[in-house]
Amino acid sequence: MDTNTVAHAFTALLKAGKHTEAADQFNAEDIVSIEAMTGNMREVRGRAGVKAKSDWWYSAHEVHGGTTEGPFINDDAFAVRFELDITEKATGKRMQMSEIGLYTVKNGKIAEEKFFYAM
Repeated sequence: MDTNTVAHAFTALLKAGKHTEAADQFNAEDIVSIEAMTGNMREVRGRAGVKAKSDWWYSAHEVHGGTTEGPFINDDAFAVRFELDITEKATGKRMQMSEIGLYTVKNGKIAEEKFFYAM
């Protein structure tokens, strides 16, 4: 699959709220996920590690709504823009979150995901 096909199919699943299905279908076994933060989840490697990070995030936050825009494609990469209305369960703090995901495609799979936040 080329980048354009991966980008559109992956983003369509995200827009449909099927985040787990998108990751299962398109993440490479050796994917690298990089967050704009410090700590042990800044860089996670492997499909199982990325799934564990995602599971943690969804267990720690309540999602009230949001939007997904894109994909925005350039060569072997594409970006997706997310706007989220979430509550952090530990603190009860509700916030609006703006995020860009930059995904690099190799051999028809997402080899790297890198996240950028408006802080």
